[in-house]
Amino acid sequence: MDALESLDLPNPPESASQSGAVDTNKSEKRKREDSDLEPEQTAPQQQHPLWKTSLCSYFRSSNGSCNHGDTCRYAHGEVELRSRPDNTWDPTSERAKKMAKKEPDNANLMEAEGGVMMTDAVATVPEGEEACSSGLSKCLVNLPMKWGADKLRNFLNEQGILFESAKKKQGMVVGFVTFKSAEQVKTAVEELDGKSVGNNRTIKVTEVISRSFGKKNEEAELNNDQADDSNGVSLAADGSASKGRSVRDVVTPLAHMAYADQLEHKKNSLMQTLKRLTRNARKACPNGVSLPEWILKSREIGGLPCKLEGILESPLVDGYRNKCEFSVGYSLQGRPTVGFLLGNFREGVTAIEEPVDCPNVSRIACKYAAIFQEFLQQSGMPIWNRLNNTGFWRQLTVREGRIPNKVADVDNPEASISEFMLMVQVCTKGFDDGVIKGEYERMAQAFTMGAAGESPPLPLTALVIQDHTGISNVAPPEAPLLSVSISNEASDSGLQTASDVVEPRIHDYISNLRFSISPTAFFQVNTLAAEKLYSLAGDWAGLGPDTLLFDVCCGTGTIGLTLAHRVGMVVGIEMNASAISDAQRNAEMNGIVNCRFVCGKAEDVMGSLLKEYLSLPQKQDEISDTFQGKEDEMKCAEETIDSEDSVLGPEGSTCLENENGNSTNESQIQKNSTSENRNALMHQFKNVVAIVDPPRVGLHPTVIKVLRTHSRLKRLVYISCNPESLVANAIELCTPSADITEKGNNKNNRGWRNMSSAGLARHRAKSMPNSEPFKPLKAMAVDLFPHTSHCELVMLLERCTCSSKKVESYL
Repeated sequence: MDALESLDLPNPPESASQSGAVDTNKSEKRKREDSDLEPEQTAPQQQHPLWKTSLCSYFRSSNGSCNHGDTCRYAHGEVELRSRPDNTWDPTSERAKKMAKKEPDNANLMEAEGGVMMTDAVATVPEGEEACSSGLSKCLVNLPMKWGADKLRNFLNEQGILFESAKKKQGMVVGFVTFKSAEQVKTAVEELDGKSVGNNRTIKVTEVISRSFGKKNEEAELNNDQADDSNGVSLAADGSASKGRSVRDVVTPLAHMAYADQLEHKKNSLMQTLKRLTRNARKACPNGVSLPEWILKSREIGGLPCKLEGILESPLVDGYRNKCEFSVGYSLQGRPTVGFLLGNFREGVTAIEEPVDCPNVSRIACKYAAIFQEFLQQSGMPIWNRLNNTGFWRQLTVREGRIPNKVADVDNPEASISEFMLMVQVCTKGFDDGVIKGEYERMAQAFTMGAAGESPPLPLTALVIQDHTGISNVAPPEAPLLSVSISNEASDSGLQTASDVVEPRIHDYISNLRFSISPTAFFQVNTLAAEKLYSLAGDWAGLGPDTLLFDVCCGTGTIGLTLAHRVGMVVGIEMNASAISDAQRNAEMNGIVNCRFVCGKAEDVMGSLLKEYLSLPQKQDEISDTFQGKEDEMKCAEETIDSEDSVLGPEGSTCLENENGNSTNESQIQKNSTSENRNALMHQFKNVVAIVDPPRVGLHPTVIKVLRTHSRLKRLVYISCNPESLVANAIELCTPSADITEKGNNKNNRGWRNMSSAGLARHRAKSMPNSEPFKPLKAMAVDLFPHTSHCELVMLLERCTCSSKKVESYL
């Protein structure tokens, strides 16, 4: 459908009554759209390769009626439907659905790899016992994802298959079966290979690297030495040599392209994504409401909601990442490895490959990964097993801090790096404290000696241990951290911990400001490109001395602090308490006093903050009472912030609040400041702007509703690391409100589970309170992630003022 929408062909109407009569409002809307077309565009182009390759949704929903008749570019039924140029069919057609049932979801991937790259153990082998022969362990590929181990065992018993053990995790398409004899294996392969199961899935039986952690596989080490001599050929899971995918292909899929071609590829991809915003916003527009002007004019710019002004390139293309998270596991040859996964765990891939061929990782980060990898090969503690969720060593995070005012050196990017922080993630559950302490001491010594042994010596600022017991390596903010003191002398290195140790930090610079970064705080991974990103956001926001800037999802305060000198006041919102603490320190460290930082979920505190700062003048008495109540609740942050960083200047204005509005860690505002003075300060802001930089999932629906319905907020700059989320959020922000707000669908309707993010946004837009929508004015991409398919997208949204509808604030 994406390609079809870009054609200059007439569109069919979107809805009609059951009797076939076209709804008046819908017809007028379509006439306005068609009137913008040139005469030659209204003629059907039946010779176009995409002609009649998609079904007409209007024809199907109106009992076989379509105003365009034979001139409609869409197919009226399965008979007219043609295959697309790539030999695929409209996914909504019956023919495509039947074909999808016959094709296994992941079989092609598994076959291409020569087996399953599952290097974790199928079962723990008790110490002293011999591991079963790899020939007696098989992997069943393309099983239903909802199956667990019990369901797999029941299935094998129903088929009369004799086996010793069977394991499978829900959410995966692979299961693992161990047999007692070669005869059982032969019978199972004959019975199961090619057998249909579940929703017409076809089982494939393949080999798997089975390894019991906690024991060394000397044979695998010997085989690995031989495999290293093969030029680019790695051993697949079945032991055969195959030209499998490399970590470079997985982590940096665009590395084979020239950088100029990468930028053009990303720009074209973003244009297709933005076109979906126009199409979905048109569909979400309620009956009886005119289409927004920006949708009507989208045809003039190729279906885009606004002009995509280009893409800003990264100043540094190679080795630009200041943070790398290296997984710990086993290579395809069965060797403990620190690097990146070669695929998706859900597809049965847990194999790890070293990051040396990844151009986005710095040389020093790769060296620290190699030092840790060498240590793990001698460690007596087990590596984390993703199948059994057991083990000790899990992940290594390397963070870098750069020198200020250092021009990027393309040939030697490491020259600007001055600080390094290492964070090792472990799971201490079930292990002896004395043994753990000994491992920490040996690890600290390994890092210290390894760094000192390089020429020149590697910088090492801090070493942190994170204890995490969850299944995923993504640890919650409250996961315990242990700081390890490292001596510069290799002989004196070791474990020196205490309960009052100051949380370790490194520092980086953006726009000549110094930023303190704690182990888990968010900070853009491409510092030099982030400067371009924040400068662009500030230029588009239309800032001035009378501007109140809301920095939503502010992290360590980088956006708000870099723009603080251009506005009257900055209010930053972030749910990570450690990041908020960093933001406070960053404001104090740079002498910035017109910033306030609030700790809490944006959906919990945004409404109350807007109410505090943007209440109408006639409610002065009410505001004064509110602030008087907050004055009684305020507490200084010196009690909880480390003594060396907690002393705020006499004019410090940064603060923290929890989601309930009560002060939890609030820095001291001017002691001689009265509630009346703060009220006067609030009402001096004539320009209210928000800059949002949400995570990949986008903004919470409650935050969208608050931003959308508060009429004083006139301009919004959306910075997105996931354009799909931006499209979904922009649908709700930019779709006109209905005269009568819908209350939502039946609670028993589970159809939302299968909706796309854009579909859910269209559904939520129907229940948006009566308010003036935003309109997209312009967009610009910033390439923060060279060699990958990702980039940041910045969009400027401005409040529509053409309508006279009454706006009611949703607080």
